[in-house]
Amino acid sequence: MPTVTFGNRSCELAQGETVLDGLLRHDIPAVHACKTGSCGSCMLRAVSGQVPEVSQIGLKDAWRARGYFLPCVCRPTEDIEIGETAGDIRVAARIASLVPLSGNVLQVRLVLDGPFEFRAGQYLTLIAGDTLARSYSIASIPSDGPLELHVRRMPNGQMSTWLFDDAHEGDAVRIQGPSGECFYVPGRPDQPLLLVGTGTGLAPLYGIVRDALACGHRGPIHLFHGALRPEGLYLVDELNALAAAHSNFTYTPTTDPIERAVAGSIPKLDGYRAFVCGDPAVVQLLKRKIFLAGAAMREIHADAFLPSAA
Repeated sequence: MPTVTFGNRSCELAQGETVLDGLLRHDIPAVHACKTGSCGSCMLRAVSGQVPEVSQIGLKDAWRARGYFLPCVCRPTEDIEIGETAGDIRVAARIASLVPLSGNVLQVRLVLDGPFEFRAGQYLTLIAGDTLARSYSIASIPSDGPLELHVRRMPNGQMSTWLFDDAHEGDAVRIQGPSGECFYVPGRPDQPLLLVGTGTGLAPLYGIVRDALACGHRGPIHLFHGALRPEGLYLVDELNALAAAHSNFTYTPTTDPIERAVAGSIPKLDGYRAFVCGDPAVVQLLKRKIFLAGAAMREIHADAFLPSAA
């Protein structure tokens, strides 16, 4: 069986075992979250030996060229030596502020110790301590300064519990990324835009709307934000103010099924560019509904998020 060397420790993998599971089985600390290859939080670097191509799917070309891979889906066929990511992948940061946006949503602002280029709507991995990591969409735009995240309190969620109950301004963290293809691309300023999100799926949409407006987008921009209860809606005043300042922007908060709210307001979506964020099941439903209403599938943008495995 292949042997994995990480730092000054080595472990032999069991038949069919991933590198991440092997490290954890031998009590070797490793950052991880979803364990399915979706979030990218566990990324490591192959120092020697070959890793399977499947463990590099979805990574940037520059990252693959430097040997980065996802150990949660990596089942090597030969011995490998691996190392931590470098500073161009993970950036040191500190918490600038923690502000409740609703009863279960916290605004987390981060000040970074190094450069971090991103597009509004992408996501990053927030890392606290040695192994705790979770992915969050970026709610800010590059000109904002501090990075803004919206964190929902999850039952038994390790990261959200830490942020809500124990974290303080000035605490050191790290971020990794950015990742994701759900962002505004200038070039068609008159195209109508549809943005639909539930819960903290509002975070990337808040960034995308402001980015589109800052880029001079002239076409109509419709933002629908859904929640099960009125207290689940947040940034209502800020978005109403944004709509008042821009005649082409319409904001619709709703506690009705969000697909019905969209269909009731815009039954035909031919020619629209759409951005969909939130619960994975809702995202899949909305993508189907938006496609059936006339939007081309290539014009429907969404990043899939899976719950943490630990």
